[in-house]
Amino acid sequence: MVIKSPAKINLALQIKGVREDGYHLLRMVNLPLELHDVIEIETLPYYNDTYVTCDELRLLGLRSNLCTKAVDAMRARFGFPNHFMIHIHKEIPFAAGLGGGSSNAAVVLIALNKILKLNLTTEQLCEIALPLGSDIPFFIRGFPALAEGIGDTLTRIHPKKQYFCILVKPDAGLSTKDVYQNCDKFDRLPIDIDAVVRGLETGDDDLIAKSFGNDLYPASCHLLPEVQKVVDGLRADGFPIAAMSGSGSCCFALTSDAKKAKAEEKKLTKNGLNVILTKTLI
Repeated sequence: MVIKSPAKINLALQIKGVREDGYHLLRMVNLPLELHDVIEIETLPYYNDTYVTCDELRLLGLRSNLCTKAVDAMRARFGFPNHFMIHIHKEIPFAAGLGGGSSNAAVVLIALNKILKLNLTTEQLCEIALPLGSDIPFFIRGFPALAEGIGDTLTRIHPKKQYFCILVKPDAGLSTKDVYQNCDKFDRLPIDIDAVVRGLETGDDDLIAKSFGNDLYPASCHLLPEVQKVVDGLRADGFPIAAMSGSGSCCFALTSDAKKAKAEEKKLTKNGLNVILTKTLI
């Protein structure tokens, strides 16, 4: 079985508090992207272990770990003897805030449900996924969403239009753990999540631009100043909906103007930046 494993951006991310266990309570607007990894899964009938390979060797250990955990979680629940060969063809940048690892795990869960004919509902798959990572249920559902709680409570959003998405990834990545450990040292930003949702559903880009933001951005800029340089550069080039995704380090700009998006991609690539031009999924 061969399945696409999409990336996402957090168009807006607001911290609402901290639970007793240390997890931050969030409200986020998550948009899936056309940018994707490809996961190939093959049953190994005569093997006694599951193997994960990746064409990006620097990511092999981390990616195989989360995908293997997905297989182990399904095996613990259903007791099947099957083992698998899982190959990840990487396109989503690592340590970027684009959800690549969570997306890969979600796809493995979806694939095993089909291969083993378990007939699990989406809700049942999300129940298995949540202990592995709070982003994984979003990728199982696969639609634009308002995510709340630790990111696991999802309400579908219906964007009026599709956007071109310019992704700019600094060479250095950021540790999600480090960013969250530092984020409470900084003031919260004036973010209006409900207005961002209204802007998406009505196609009001001006409303989005004055309402969105990312409460992790100040901490990420403190840890990696290049993030702010990238965002400031995108806004200076005429992209008011420009920010950092998740805990970074990848930054993005959204526009409905294909010509403008392609010109920016060409310019930034010529300047030596790591740029990917993709689209949001609706």
